[in-house]
Amino acid sequence: MNLEKLNQFYFETGPIRPPSEAYSLLIRATRNCPWNRCAFCHTYRGCKFELRPAEDVIRDIETARAITQGIKEFGRQNGFGNQPREVAAYIHSMATSNDSVRQVSLWQWAGGRSAFLQDANSIIMRHADLMRVVSALKANFPELDRITSYCRSKTAAKKSVCELTELREAGLTRIHVGMESGSDEVLKFMDKGMTADDHVRGGINIRDAGIELSEYYMPGLGGRKWSKGHAEQSAAVLNRINPDFIRLRTLMVGETLSLWERVKSGEYDVLGEDEIIQETGEFISRLDFTGELKSDHIVNLLPELEGKFPQSRQACLDTVDRYLAMPLRDRLNYRLGRRAGLYEKLDDIYDASKHEKIDMAMRRVGVETAEQVDELIDGMKKHFI
Repeated sequence: MNLEKLNQFYFETGPIRPPSEAYSLLIRATRNCPWNRCAFCHTYRGCKFELRPAEDVIRDIETARAITQGIKEFGRQNGFGNQPREVAAYIHSMATSNDSVRQVSLWQWAGGRSAFLQDANSIIMRHADLMRVVSALKANFPELDRITSYCRSKTAAKKSVCELTELREAGLTRIHVGMESGSDEVLKFMDKGMTADDHVRGGINIRDAGIELSEYYMPGLGGRKWSKGHAEQSAAVLNRINPDFIRLRTLMVGETLSLWERVKSGEYDVLGEDEIIQETGEFISRLDFTGELKSDHIVNLLPELEGKFPQSRQACLDTVDRYLAMPLRDRLNYRLGRRAGLYEKLDDIYDASKHEKIDMAMRRVGVETAEQVDELIDGMKKHFI
């Protein structure tokens, strides 16, 4: 098979996926978000939610399978032999490859073991249709050992444990839930459309069905008014659920959010980054669960805040204390270096050459104060999501 023929294959994908699904096969089961009102999210603004027909989704799965086979055939015909990573890397690097071919080749390069059902809440599909889609994924790609999806807590709360168990038996192994906060005050203010009890019921349903659960906590979402309650009540909700993973996703406030109008009016005060780290420490100190804490996104200032709990709790708190005890100039240096991609972890600030490079950059652009650093970083963050 030549590249021209391979590029005739195409299937639909959505705009986002969790960072942990960066190398998953992306299959769009639904379009956009059925709620689409959260004040802190702009991803699907102005987009209508749609349930894609199961037949269309299955056709896309079959197309992805055809691309997979085409890439393998291309490798055999062009002397790559038994080197799937090499042919996948070659196909991915070709500027002439279409998005579907590039995505499948990247997935093959990474081992081809996981798939993610897009968009924001594909578990809301009719049960029979979702069963058909998950079953089709397993039938076309029996090598998959992980199939995942986003889901709203309220949707999971309305699903029966029996239905969720059937999905697990069909091949669905993990669900990502954007909890964001366990505070009813924060959830109401952010127009999340659910309560802390909805989070608990949905999370427990997923756990009782034997599906891995990844819950998201958003440091900073409570703002200055509710920061303490946001941390305490979120930890309490997650302790009741006891998810397999808790993922940190620090709040980013930009002009595209409806929350921005409340910031401008003075109704909502955004926390500074040091305050967010303090809040995160409060949250971690109250966690009592037996899963993993993950800090796997560039919006998080401290990637070291992760590990198996409860064993890693103290190490995480020590990292928070170590950062907050640094002189202000070093904290500013680290914040800018982290957002610029020069620092991957807190210890990198002790690399003298990197530290000096950031200091020189700060002097060159005339950045001295915390406010100036925050303004510069705000501009950089627009490219993070």
